[in-house]
Amino acid sequence: MKKKGLPRLMEYAGGYRRLTYLSWVLSALSALLALVPFVFIWLVVKEALEVAPDFSAAHDMAFNGWMAVLFAVLSMLIYFAALMCSHVAAFRVASNIRRDVMKRVTELPVGFLERIGSGRARKIVNESSAATETYLAHQLPDMAGSAATAAGMIALLFVFDWILGLVSLLPVVVSFVIMGSMIGPDMKKKMAEYQNSLDEMSNEAVEYVRGISVVKAFGQSVFSFKKFKASIDNYGKWVIDYTKSLRRPMIFYTLAINFVFALLIAVALGVTAGGNFDGEFLLDLIFYVIFTPIIGVTLNKIMFASENSMIVQDALERIDLIMDEKPFPIPSEPKLPSGADVELENVSFAYAGADRKALDGVSVKAGAGQTVALVGPSGGGKTTVAGLIAGFWRAQSGSVRIGGADVADMTEKTLADTVAYVFQDSRLLKASVADNVKLARPNASRIEVENALHIAQCDDIIAKLPDGIDTVIGTKGVYLSGGEMQRIAIARAVIKDAPVILLDEATAFADPENEYAVQKAFEKLSENKTVIMIAHRLTTVRGADRIYVLEDGKVTESGRHDELVEAGGTYSKMWSDYLRSVEWKVAKEA
Repeated sequence: MKKKGLPRLMEYAGGYRRLTYLSWVLSALSALLALVPFVFIWLVVKEALEVAPDFSAAHDMAFNGWMAVLFAVLSMLIYFAALMCSHVAAFRVASNIRRDVMKRVTELPVGFLERIGSGRARKIVNESSAATETYLAHQLPDMAGSAATAAGMIALLFVFDWILGLVSLLPVVVSFVIMGSMIGPDMKKKMAEYQNSLDEMSNEAVEYVRGISVVKAFGQSVFSFKKFKASIDNYGKWVIDYTKSLRRPMIFYTLAINFVFALLIAVALGVTAGGNFDGEFLLDLIFYVIFTPIIGVTLNKIMFASENSMIVQDALERIDLIMDEKPFPIPSEPKLPSGADVELENVSFAYAGADRKALDGVSVKAGAGQTVALVGPSGGGKTTVAGLIAGFWRAQSGSVRIGGADVADMTEKTLADTVAYVFQDSRLLKASVADNVKLARPNASRIEVENALHIAQCDDIIAKLPDGIDTVIGTKGVYLSGGEMQRIAIARAVIKDAPVILLDEATAFADPENEYAVQKAFEKLSENKTVIMIAHRLTTVRGADRIYVLEDGKVTESGRHDELVEAGGTYSKMWSDYLRSVEWKVAKEA
């Protein structure tokens, strides 16, 4: 059974767990030493009352004062040592968690990250590990110190005057009862809801930022992204409702931990009402008035530590969302493709949580060196077909084969060497042009990189960059348009020189000038390659060897362009709609 909470974190600490335990001991020792100055303060006040008004008769007042300072400083130094130990261990745990999570991310198929969303994955890697860091570095040492403070505090409260000590503890009991109502089992559920709302908002924010250019181009606002706006509204509503639900208990809790002063004064007035007053009682009363603020500080530390333990447990569960995901099994007898032909035979696939299949009995075939196009309405399953060929997902039934070998029987490296994928919104790293191209083949020479850029029609791009192919994209005002980035991505596919090319709406974000250059690059890239092309612009697929029309996860038509136009089906209608759109003109105002 998988460990939870602190035992789980200690698995990531390795040999540094000793520092974690040492930090608890030092923090507890520091907390106990922090109580000692109050004893010396009591001695100072006691002597002051005894010699008043002739304070020159005091002999030990300065000594007791300096002893109070000494123990206060010693307590702080030991607490600093405790935090140094806890931080070293916490940083190691956070580092190990991030390393293990990122290692698992690299092992998982691309489809998993698409399913959970890049924003959510980033938040898990960064913020969930950071939550464990805060907990180990601060909350646990403070929890150990609070426990030691509570034990020492109870002892001191009853040493001087048991009646005043009992009075001082009554608000503590009430505070614990109220605290229990706020941090009980329901709090864990609330913490999960809170993190879920943050995850959703983070994920939608990433998608919004990616589409901000479209929003600005059409003069729209955040309301154009309904999901992002809804996630913000849901988060706001949850926070307000949650805050309101805790408003009353928090008021009573704050009142209870600060009510000790009123109780002490009330008891003091009651005890001295009949004139029964002496200096010893006044001394004890002064001590309790000075000492009892520690109660509120200690209770707050306990409450926040309890809350953070729930946050950490929730963070570990989110980390397990990635760690528990299994990578595709490594084939026991790996196979190599014996050619570049691609075939999907009776393939069915459904995304996790979907209420219908993305593909249902789909069969598609592309002979070696052929160009096959996938067209059809959005949501028909075109991108899913490409994703299955590239190994982003595994078919749940049927088979996906390249060169006669099922992709499930290929190693990850073999499949990556066999298939090159050009996405519709290709991303470039904040690195030099050369480094971006060499992502496909890190050991490529400079001449090979330059040749790939030339084949991808990037000469005009390189000519305008200040440092040529060594120019770092995204710095000092160096930015590329969507079409230009697409050509760099094509150069990446060129240098990879894979026998199978997947083009997913690759001209979607190109202007007419860039589209022409991209198409020229495709011609070079596709020479002697098997090409699977997804396109909405039907002019790009007219010359395909075969066109498949996908609707609702099924192949409804297939054939060459002329055959499908004459068939009078979905493709024929799409072609007619395209021809009408070409004839559209912008009318001038008279």
